[in-house]
Amino acid sequence: MAIILFNWILINMSDNKLSTKEILALKAQAHHLHPVVMVGQQGLTDSVIKETDAALTAHELIKVRVFGDDRAERIEICNALCETLGAQLVQHIGKLLVLWRKKPDDE
Repeated sequence: MAIILFNWILINMSDNKLSTKEILALKAQAHHLHPVVMVGQQGLTDSVIKETDAALTAHELIKVRVFGDDRAERIEICNALCETLGAQLVQHIGKLLVLWRKKPDDE
């Protein structure tokens, strides 16, 4: 697990990094998406993690809205989600996160 500096924010990335072209394509796809997971005042709960996992399994690319004004807390939530679910952060703007995880191969 590597930590990189992205827009002055430390963000965890999994070992299989996306290329720049892939990130740009995913950002374009995510532009028209609405947030499917909302992280509220209670923060990152088990139910939020389960719902995010289900959304990533179903859609691959999702938006997550993190309510709260503390920027550091939002970054911690982002890092925890990415690490726990094996997802990649595509974009982080304000209170919105765009996460991507490849769908598991059907056996």
